[in-house]
Amino acid sequence: MKMKTRLFLILTLLIISSLSILPCFGQYEPYTQLSLPEGAKARLGKGRLNEIAYSPDGALLAVVSSVGIWLYNTETLQELALLTGHTGDVASVSFSPNGSTLASGSWDETVRLWDVATGSLKTELTGHTDEVASVSFSPDGLTLASGGSYGAILLWDTAPETPEPPRLAADVNGDGQVNIQDLVRVAGAFGQQVPEEGDPADVNGDGVVNIQDLVAAAAALGETAASAPSAANLSAKTVHQWLSDAKQFNLTDATSQRGIRFLEQLLLTLTPKETALLANYPNPFNPETWIPYQLANPADVTLRIHAVDGSLVRTLSLGHKGVGVYQSRNRAAYWDGKNKLGEPVASGVYFYTLTAGDFTATRKMLIQTISKRVRSCQF
Repeated sequence: MKMKTRLFLILTLLIISSLSILPCFGQYEPYTQLSLPEGAKARLGKGRLNEIAYSPDGALLAVVSSVGIWLYNTETLQELALLTGHTGDVASVSFSPNGSTLASGSWDETVRLWDVATGSLKTELTGHTDEVASVSFSPDGLTLASGGSYGAILLWDTAPETPEPPRLAADVNGDGQVNIQDLVRVAGAFGQQVPEEGDPADVNGDGVVNIQDLVAAAAALGETAASAPSAANLSAKTVHQWLSDAKQFNLTDATSQRGIRFLEQLLLTLTPKETALLANYPNPFNPETWIPYQLANPADVTLRIHAVDGSLVRTLSLGHKGVGVYQSRNRAAYWDGKNKLGEPVASGVYFYTLTAGDFTATRKMLIQTISKRVRSCQF
């Protein structure tokens, strides 16, 4: 009975003692503040330390230890991340100038680049044949230098890759911009079924090149055009037909309406206010040239070419032409430099006269002699 009483008293004393000790634990300081020498603000680090580095803005501190690379918030002293993955001790670290990347060099002969924001590995650089003792970014952040223990220094291109801009749906010819060539390309494929591999001219991807594609291309072109559009390969009649087709579809969405407005503007540029005979090109020439003109009204068009003495050299009957600008090579009048018998004419001045309804105009052109170089030989 006495033995039981003693055991009970001993247990009671132990319980009382433990209860009196427990409150003391709450009074202990965090390990970052324990036994700080005079002037020190905090104590950080876990494991054997090899290197420390501040981020450019001072908000982070990278601490290289035998455990890995610790990232600390310098204001709260909280551990933000532990970067691990090297198979050897890390010898050196360096922040990029913008603070977004941390480079680490290790005894495992590799350099690693870390995403500071996420703590994830961006890439591993291999090529050293000995321990990587030091890493350092250039001031612009475009180059990383890494030094091996035996003196080899490697320079790495760390410039961020410029992502390719997304291709615009209306950029039919793939030149990086939406322009009149794209509209012409869609017009060239108008009405065609799209093959299985697709066709850039099918702007809206519905499997056929139709008026909706033209309107979509025109809408994108209308957004980027700095001034009134020009289209040497288009006719007013063609654009007028496009507008008629578009209006039949009753396209009321904002994009389609923007495309229709652009086609209307394009039609205005293709509708000359007056009929005119334009300068031929090239001039001087030999043996061929193109003679552009524009019609304010539909007309039967004829071009006559005369020699300087007034004799008729050639008549070009161009047929009935609608309103429009006939300036590109596939629309302008073409003369091959031959007479009505198919013989090349002599060099010199010639006159060309355009007749279109009641309109008549004459301009001058020059066939230039092709000089022949004679090569002399000395014996």
